[in-house]
This record gives sequence, C-alpha cells and structure tokens, in this order.
Amino acid sequence: MTSAAQLPHDSGSSEVGHTHADVSGGWLRAATFGAMDGLVTNVSLVAGIGAAGVKPAIVVTAGLAGLVAGAFSMALGEYASVATQNEALDKEVVAERRELRDNPEAELAELSGMFQGMGMTADTASKAAVEVHRDGERAIRVHISHELGLDPEDHPSPWVAAGSSFVMFAIGAVVPLIPYLLGFHSLLAGLALGGVGLLVAGGVASLFTATRWWWGATRQLLFGTLAAGATYAVGAMLGVGLT
Repeated sequence: MTSAAQLPHDSGSSEVGHTHADVSGGWLRAATFGAMDGLVTNVSLVAGIGAAGVKPAIVVTAGLAGLVAGAFSMALGEYASVATQNEALDKEVVAERRELRDNPEAELAELSGMFQGMGMTADTASKAAVEVHRDGERAIRVHISHELGLDPEDHPSPWVAAGSSFVMFAIGAVVPLIPYLLGFHSLLAGLALGGVGLLVAGGVASLFTATRWWWGATRQLLFGTLAAGATYAVGAMLGVGLT
C-alpha cells in the first residue's frame, strides 16, 4: 500500500487524478442554446416558407432575415439574463453582509445548523462555523454558497454569453440555407443539411454532459423534425396561390 508520504503532491493544483471542464463561464450554455436554436429556427423557417411554394430568392431572404433577427434576439436576451443574474447575486451579498453585521449570533447558529445538516457533529459544526466567521468575507461566501448554491465571486461575463450566443445562432441558422446560397434551389437539400446539422450539434453538446452522443444527436434531430414538420404543414396550407 502506498503511504501518504509517498503520494505525489502538486502544490499548484487542487485536483488529483482528474480535471473538470470549465462550465461556469457563461459561454457553454449560451453557445449550445444558440446553435440549437439557430438550427431549429431556420430549418423550421425554411420548411414553412419552402412548403408555401415561393421562389428560392424569397426562401433565402426570409432565412437570412431570420438569422439576423434571431442572432440579435438571442444575444440581447443572453446579455440581459446573465447581467440580471449577476446583479441579483450582488444584491444577496449585500443582504448577507448586513445580516452578518446586525445578527452575527443568529448567522453563526444558522451556519452551524447547515454544517450539521451536512453530517457534522454539533461540536464540530460549531467549531467550523466559528472558524469561518473569523473572516467576514469568507463568512459571506460560505453563507451564500450554502444557502443559495451560488458562488458570490462567480460572475459570468454577459458579453461572453451574448457573443457566444450570437455567433453560434448565426452558424446554426445558416446551415439549412447553404444549398440555396450555393445555387442548389432544393428544399429537400436544405432540410437534409439542416438535419445533419442537428445531429452534429446534439452529438457535440452531449460531450459536455453524461448523455451518450448518439442519444444527444437523435434527440435534437427529433426536436428539430417536430418543429420543421409543424411549420411545413402550416406553410403548405397557407401557401396556395403564393407562387
């Protein structure tokens, strides 16, 4: 058996034997959601417009308009969402700081109770709470993380979220338009390429999760097919006489 003295020690890392992906920066969710939404939105839009029997130029115009409008909408929404989340967290920090100042004993007892809920004995929990409260800023971080499940120092960048969402939405949205942009005026080709895009996007997104890649890909294709089928049906019904 290897003794503790023989275990390798890396003073520059808190991880031993494994690493974690950085999923806290605000970009992963925004990028994934942007790509998926861009694909589903424009595959569905192309399906609906194409089913109406309009000229290919109109399909391209509508698709590009959907790309620009959707990309800006996603980016602005992500910016507002992340910024609001950060501001709400800052408000909770202010409230916690006030409580620690005005009711230190109650906050100490509260933290001790939370530690006991984690499995510590009453004596150990009390000592740990006292140790944490010796540093006011540390006490705030611990209270916020245990009470809200959030890290008060973790502020994802709203600009990164907005940029990731904008770029990935645009990439996803342009996929079903590629055949048209290359001169192949085929609705089937556009939808087929969009389906491939959905499979790829779902499979890649699954690599950041515990979901199997084939299920992530298939699930996204099913969602996209459902949306595209619905808009295709609407376009087919309303498109009579539009050619």
